[in-house]
Amino acid sequence: MRTRFVGTLSGFGVLALVVLSGDPAWAQASTDKPSIYTYVATWDVPRAMWGDYLKSQAADDQAMSRAVADGTLVGFGSYSVFNHQDGRPTHGSWFSARSMANIIKVLEGVMSAPDVAAPVLAASKHWDYIFVSRDYNAHAGTFKNGYLRVGSWRYRAGAIDPDGKIIKATMVAGLEKLLADGALHSYELDREIVHSSDPDSFNVAIIANGAEGIDKFDAWVDKMEKNDPLGMAGFGSLVDLHGHRDFLARVDIMTYK
Repeated sequence: MRTRFVGTLSGFGVLALVVLSGDPAWAQASTDKPSIYTYVATWDVPRAMWGDYLKSQAADDQAMSRAVADGTLVGFGSYSVFNHQDGRPTHGSWFSARSMANIIKVLEGVMSAPDVAAPVLAASKHWDYIFVSRDYNAHAGTFKNGYLRVGSWRYRAGAIDPDGKIIKATMVAGLEKLLADGALHSYELDREIVHSSDPDSFNVAIIANGAEGIDKFDAWVDKMEKNDPLGMAGFGSLVDLHGHRDFLARVDIMTYK
């Protein structure tokens, strides 16, 4: 295997904090859906080897498709990053399952694949992450016109969202509407379950339906800021904006069952 989206405005980052404002808030929020686990692999591939990497990724995508077909996975995807930074990932992929057991099952298969020691992988820097989410949704099918935006934030100590009421009424409701309107293929609010980076961080990931979906998402964020400025200001007091990072990527392929 070879991850993952972007809040455009600080206001969006504020809302995301309320979603995942610490372990107590996360534990209380959005318990109506079963947990979904996502393994993300990111790679900093030398530019001269991008073509080699994409060929290797295509073989992985075929294996992921079989795992979705047999029910081991609920979805997978791969992407190429647009906003490159020195020493940061240029490409990535993910797969999702209903249990950690199935994540590990697929990961064991990936680690024993013939191309695991391919020259392009040996020449690339690599980072892995494992996330858990209870707030997510996606259109079923296979898509090749998606754009991935992932926003990562840090929250302030003590920030909470009792019973997940704020996130349900704001972030999740808005993302569900964008999904229903066809602007998004999927969304997911997640945190690391195996902490390989800052445990005080969280992610909000969307996959837009074409480039136009990104504009529709941004318009929704603007509307939120205009319609509820006092609420947004209050949310802002909970977020450590200095810890915010984004990335934007083209999704080469994604499948959800």
